[in-house]
Amino acid sequence: QVQLVESGGGSVQAGGSLRLSCAASGRTFSNYAMGWFRQAPGKEREFVAAITWRGSRTSYANSVKGRFTISRDNAKNTVYLQMNSLKPEDTAVYYCAADDSYTDLRTEADFWGQGTQVTVSS
Repeated sequence: QVQLVESGGGSVQAGGSLRLSCAASGRTFSNYAMGWFRQAPGKEREFVAAITWRGSRTSYANSVKGRFTISRDNAKNTVYLQMNSLKPEDTAVYYCAADDSYTDLRTEADFWGQGTQVTVSS
């Protein structure tokens, strides 16, 4: 029902910034809470950020609070993750996700993108 495609990943130096985008197809985008997860090699997938379908509430993993900002533009069917002050430990594949439950996005999602690589060099 919802197809997700991430973009904007790349390689940056520590302290740099990147903005990830997730383009969603489908006419029901605005009905879904959206989120970002990441997975580093050898580590489990972890929650990064989530936003309600209206964009009125957001949540973040403690490790990224104050550095990352999630936002959405429902008119463009797109969700963003602005990442500032990047650290080497932020290196991971970042996945866009959608779920009809904002709460569920702390642990899982109904739909997933293919992922985009973010590499932060020290």
